[in-house]
Amino acid sequence: MLDTRELGRRPGSQREVSRSVPAPADLGIEVLHVPEGSPVDLDLRTEAVMEGVLVTGTARAGLEGECVRCLGAIDDEIEVDLQELYVYDDLDTDPDEDDETSVLHDDLLDLEPVLRDAVVLALPFQPLCQPDCPGLCVECGARLAEDPDHRHEEPVDPRWAALTQLTEMQQDDTRQ
Repeated sequence: MLDTRELGRRPGSQREVSRSVPAPADLGIEVLHVPEGSPVDLDLRTEAVMEGVLVTGTARAGLEGECVRCLGAIDDEIEVDLQELYVYDDLDTDPDEDDETSVLHDDLLDLEPVLRDAVVLALPFQPLCQPDCPGLCVECGARLAEDPDHRHEEPVDPRWAALTQLTEMQQDDTRQ
């Protein structure tokens, strides 16, 4: 919650706010998220307008997760832009107009929904440990980034197995 009483409901008045807050639970997606309780650095400007308070700024936080190709750990940072208009709770608003209007309650605003939306939308759908991550071997699960020369013998088509045995028997006969 951010207190906006210092703005005094005077359109044009503004205030710069820089603070670090703990990250809420479930801030991210299944494979990449901001750890709960880790610091989220906010650099915001709150500005009083006729309808309420306009909040603009940035949020920075550390990310943890795993690569979707090789399941390796990802430690990264994210910076997102925030912008939201919080309307005064005593203004007459049409309840059918928009359920997602952000409202000030007793001159306090809740940044968590705006932060959650901005972070989740900025995260990659399929995070990678590096852009050219080769992933895992489909046969044995070895990490291909650690062993780029990893190979397996070509599998023999079972329909040709009998011919392979016949060829091997002929080679053995010619050696004797």
